[in-house]
Amino acid sequence: MTYTIPELDTISRRLMSQERPKKAKMLVVDDEPDNLDLLYRTFRRDFQVLKAESGVRALEVLGTEGEVAVIISDQRMPEMKGTEFLSKTVPQFPDTMRIILTGFTDVEDLVEAINSGQVYKYITKPWNPDELKAVVQRAAETYELLKQRTEELQRSQAQTALMSNIVTITQDAATVESCLEPLATAFGKTFGTDGAILQLVEDSALATTQGIFSADTAIANWLAQDSLTQEAITSQKMQVAVDIPADTNLASAEHYTTSGTEAHLIVPVVYRNSVTAVLSLQWKQPCKLREDELVLLHLSAQQVALALNCLRCA
Repeated sequence: MTYTIPELDTISRRLMSQERPKKAKMLVVDDEPDNLDLLYRTFRRDFQVLKAESGVRALEVLGTEGEVAVIISDQRMPEMKGTEFLSKTVPQFPDTMRIILTGFTDVEDLVEAINSGQVYKYITKPWNPDELKAVVQRAAETYELLKQRTEELQRSQAQTALMSNIVTITQDAATVESCLEPLATAFGKTFGTDGAILQLVEDSALATTQGIFSADTAIANWLAQDSLTQEAITSQKMQVAVDIPADTNLASAEHYTTSGTEAHLIVPVVYRNSVTAVLSLQWKQPCKLREDELVLLHLSAQQVALALNCLRCA
């Protein structure tokens, strides 16, 4: 289903402008310096290439750098064979594509690794550069597809969990006031915020009743001084500052500089054309929400509006 909510389209474009495409990471492992340098030169234009001269060192690099899209490893190395090294990377980095360089005499050693899914492809030495590039390109595309599917599944689970939490929290709450903090916590955790506030609105002004979530240290409520909050209440539309230090209109605002907030998204909770509450999501780094997350925020805010009204009428 495609949503054509104007403010979401605008916000989505602003968020996309914050994204900077990065080269995928690749790790090349070989105990022969010449081969290691050749692999580096072959792929440095298309990948962020990390190098290691042994399996032991490669594990240390992964421990520091984290997941990579592709690993190319020589099979015959001192201390640890390539297949042994690659098998050790599977539990922590299951989506990484693993390619092994081997001599013809080592092929039998690779059968088990390939059959168990630990090795995506093997290339015999001496390798053909064009063939290796083609294999690596396919491996990188496969990695991206796996990551997309994993992220889609995680998003779906997060969306289901948030909607379920909203229903559970409001069903268990005796009053409107008692559900505000649990709801703020549910939104804050779902969207990885540093802070979240759900505050009631009465007669187009902030009421004193609120619920606050803080991921780390306690946060102050400065929404009454915030221009975005007032704009969200007045316009009944979602407002966002994706990179406050770079925003000339907001960078000097005392409540942002004091709190260290670098991104702020404020969602009006609207019931029958009246704002009944506002949801403030705050991050201490530039905002990186996706369009589907904005849609989820919009839909879940509608669900909260219905839930709050039901509690008021109970």
